[in-house]
Amino acid sequence: MRQNTGFILWLTGMSGAGKSTLSRALQAKLDGVRPVELLDGDEVRTWLSRGLGFSREDREENVRRIGNVALLLARHGVGVIVAAISPYRGSRDEVRRMAAAKGVPFLEVFIQASLDALIARDVKGLYKKALAGEIPHFTGVSDPYEAPESPEAVVRSDAEPVDAGLERVLEMLRKRELLPSAAAA
Repeated sequence: MRQNTGFILWLTGMSGAGKSTLSRALQAKLDGVRPVELLDGDEVRTWLSRGLGFSREDREENVRRIGNVALLLARHGVGVIVAAISPYRGSRDEVRRMAAAKGVPFLEVFIQASLDALIARDVKGLYKKALAGEIPHFTGVSDPYEAPESPEAVVRSDAEPVDAGLERVLEMLRKRELLPSAAAA
């Protein structure tokens, strides 16, 4: 394992795709193995990005803020798990470039699910409201979601159990020597 190497593990996907579920499972597996922090998009909006709306500019600024905090932590040896919709490819790529410039590994994980699955999981009914035109600027309905073109991993949360996606991501971290080979097994 590369000693004291922090990293940014960026989980992106539409609302309800399973980013928070997978990120919490990852955090639980990595806790005690190495320093790890979770930056969840909903929590970040409450504390770090309060006052930002849902315009494209505000969403991109939100991603930049998350990226800057993640980079600060990773530069000090922390494995940072980010779980955020981060709908625009350009802003995710900007964070990737910032990390590369500082020598910090950036790994993007696309949490993918069909719109039908997302609607079925949506206990608040947000997708139905957005499809009915009641919620403006809803990612994937009335605002774009730009899927990653070449993520390091894809997790199909509507077609596989959480444990399968969890193991795929852990194995990716092991192969990149960001975890000991026997860690989090």
